[in-house]
Amino acid sequence: MTGKMHTGNPVPVSDLASELLDPVLRRRAGLSIDLVQSWAEIVGERLASRTRPEKIAWPRRLHEDDPFEPATLVIACEGPAALHVQHETGEIISRANAFLGFAAIGRIKIVQKPISTARPERKKALRPLADAERQRLAGLTEGIEDPGLRESLEKLGASILASSRKSPLANS
Repeated sequence: MTGKMHTGNPVPVSDLASELLDPVLRRRAGLSIDLVQSWAEIVGERLASRTRPEKIAWPRRLHEDDPFEPATLVIACEGPAALHVQHETGEIISRANAFLGFAAIGRIKIVQKPISTARPERKKALRPLADAERQRLAGLTEGIEDPGLRESLEKLGASILASSRKSPLANS
């Protein structure tokens, strides 16, 4: 991945994904994972679910001595959200620049397109545990002295048993 040796220490998957995706986002869209992940803080909760940053378009410099010109932040919006973004353009530019640490963004371009947001999946209803299953779980965890740990393990065991179709402990 990045040439780092595996040390045996656990690494959060989000860190690995960021290492892989951040260079791709920067190259293709001029965005960073951090900007995308902090989008709700930049545009506010109300707009975050109906907008997303598409790219940061930097003006071409013909010569390296040309003066710095701020970029255009391209924001994808669903229909009615475009009007809200338009009214809050100044605030969004200020927050984006504060996030980036310098006056990188000078204007916003709105592109109307559907924004897909992952809808949380509904949890399946778990079946109730049989008395034998509850007693068996209590027996398995009775030697654990820490009440918090014992309760957590009982909940874990109950959810595992309840998610299975048949009662594996009822016959044991």
